Amino acid sequence: MLATGCAALFGATSLLVDWDAGTLSPPRALLWLGLSAALFIVLLPARVTAGTGWLAVRGPWRRQMVRTDALTTVWRYDGVSPRLVLRDAYGHRLELDPRVLAANPLIWHELDTGVRRSVAHGTLLHGGDVLDRLGRDIDGETARAVLKASGLS
Repeated sequence: MLATGCAALFGATSLLVDWDAGTLSPPRALLWLGLSAALFIVLLPARVTAGTGWLAVRGPWRRQMVRTDALTTVWRYDGVSPRLVLRDAYGHRLELDPRVLAANPLIWHELDTGVRRSVAHGTLLHGGDVLDRLGRDIDGETARAVLKASGLS
């Protein structure tokens, strides 16, 4: 919704300013519409879905998917744009923003269940502590949200 609004506002404003200046032509209109489309693609958030034993992220150009019940490594990169990187036993790799997991408890539950299966199967070699910390962070945020919603904090 935000991506659509920003791209439409940019396109309309650009066309209006160019038209008001008297310099709007068909090639320039195509340029502004193309830039608006590019802005839409850049701002479009990735779609994260999960199911029993898998997690997928669909961006504007590609789809990444990993088997959560066969994870081998997990990394977390913090900074301006935090990333959680998952790699499975089949060579697939997936990157996602850990805030997506905090905002979607059902996706976090599917990932956590898959991670527990990976640990039970012995495939998760690196990163179990990363997911433990992430789980504590998500549980803490959820508890604070519940307390705030109930008026107890």
